[in-house]
Amino acid sequence: MFTVTSEIYSETNYQPTKSASDGSKVISKFRFRYPEEKLERITADRDGDLEVPRPRRGVIELEHSEATELRLVGLQVWRGALLLADYLFFKRTEFSGKNVMELGAGVGLTSIAAGIHNPGKIFCTDVDLGCILKLIRGNVQRNSKLFSADISVLEFDFLTPKDQQSQELLTAIDSSDIILAADVIYDDTLTDAFISVVDFLLERGKSNGRPKTMYVALEKRYVFTLEDCESVAPMYEYLLRQVANKPWKIEHLPLDFPQYFEYDRCPQLVLMEIKGR
Repeated sequence: MFTVTSEIYSETNYQPTKSASDGSKVISKFRFRYPEEKLERITADRDGDLEVPRPRRGVIELEHSEATELRLVGLQVWRGALLLADYLFFKRTEFSGKNVMELGAGVGLTSIAAGIHNPGKIFCTDVDLGCILKLIRGNVQRNSKLFSADISVLEFDFLTPKDQQSQELLTAIDSSDIILAADVIYDDTLTDAFISVVDFLLERGKSNGRPKTMYVALEKRYVFTLEDCESVAPMYEYLLRQVANKPWKIEHLPLDFPQYFEYDRCPQLVLMEIKGR
């Protein structure tokens, strides 16, 4: 069976340990620093030297898989989730009090990060493959001391017809202001389904008077093709072609905001803001 592994496990010292509840998974610590607060006053020590406070640090501890088949990649942690987590920390004041929904949340890292500075409601959603919803609930509970938000875990299958989604999910959608998605496209069928979901969310928000703003993070994965005689990022380029004529306002955001989590913020990462027109 062909398996894939996220690159981030080799980038920093995560020191995974075997999960006690599931020997096929591990528990890793994803370290971050809290955003620096403005100092009320600068103090000096007994010798007159300025005392510079050290950054406050924290850890999100997650149970996850180290390698999976392609359809279960949500059981791993990918760079896009960490990029979104950084952006949420950066926009913590602007997003405070907003209700947030994450699509394709994987093991829950970004949703947990969303709740650290936001006391609102966080809806963490994914399709329940590989018992992932149970895994997310366990990770939310494991990190409950980090956040004050109300984090709910719900199933949202992109391939389920919109008129067959649960009322609980529809209510959560209607009460959400910010929609997040990280590394949720890896084949054309799923990309088409994701685009359909975006259409549905933006139109529903417009019709009920609560417009949504989406933030989509992904990593352009390049391959060399003989047809093009160059390296291309097929999934990213397919997404751009499919949304070219959509009535959306899409902005590629600069990645010059601070990095709070430990990972390689490589040039292939992309962060898009999507709104309805």
